[in-house]
Amino acid sequence: MAVRATRDTSSRLSWYPSPRWRRTLWQAVVYLIVVSGAAIAAFPFFWELTTAFKSPPEVSAWPPVWIPWPLHVENFSLVAGVVPLAQYLKNSVLVVGLVIVGTTVSCSMGAYAFARLRWPGRDLIFLVLLSALIIPGAVTTVPSFIVFQKIGWYNTLYPLIVPSFFGSAFNVFLLRQFFMTIPLEMDEAARIDGAGFPRIFLSIILPLSRPALATVAIFTFMGTWNDFFTPLVYLSDQQLFTLPLGLVFFQGSPHTAMQTQLLMAMSLLVVTPCIVVYFLAQRLFIQGIVITGVKG
Repeated sequence: MAVRATRDTSSRLSWYPSPRWRRTLWQAVVYLIVVSGAAIAAFPFFWELTTAFKSPPEVSAWPPVWIPWPLHVENFSLVAGVVPLAQYLKNSVLVVGLVIVGTTVSCSMGAYAFARLRWPGRDLIFLVLLSALIIPGAVTTVPSFIVFQKIGWYNTLYPLIVPSFFGSAFNVFLLRQFFMTIPLEMDEAARIDGAGFPRIFLSIILPLSRPALATVAIFTFMGTWNDFFTPLVYLSDQQLFTLPLGLVFFQGSPHTAMQTQLLMAMSLLVVTPCIVVYFLAQRLFIQGIVITGVKG
């Protein structure tokens, strides 16, 4: 009986997968779930991309035309003929470029002051700065609009650009956390060599903080490039519209009624720079996020 029980146990164990096969099977299941989730998330962009190159009959065809051929590149020229697309692009590039410069300069200086300098009330003021993170943006919209209107900045690009030169609480916090990971011994060695705080900031802190600065720049680019609400509040002249606001104006244009392929073509123009910037700076972005969270 003992021999038979041993044989039955050995037979069952022979059919049980080894640890290596179980690990391989588990990895395959995880990869399948990740790929399925990625495909579901990417499907709207795939549909937008293909629809931008379709003809009107292909847009409404059933079953759907997944890969249009030939590609109707003229959809993009038709979009440029309906709205001043070049002007929208120029406004967006101008606003985004200046906002990135203003945000990185002001926030890096503020973060350096909070992370490396010692001055009375530093921790209390930093706590007040962090409290600004819990204030919803909608609360300050009306007061900000009144201020900009009183000084004559309504229907100009100044309200979209100038506030960035006064810092952002989240970005200051992000850069401060990164600056605190840089050893203080480097500052002390620089001071022994006669360097002051500005020299230390420019020659040591900023070069070592490229991942964090890239992260701030990417966050700023994404938020500003896709910002629809702020231009909607402050702009009324079509020649000052940015791309997101111009996209909504284009959607409501009578020339684009039932022209889904034109709407998708302009949407593709709006979203493509974000994708390109993210993939080009992906390594610095991930590195900045990881290192910034090390010390809190």
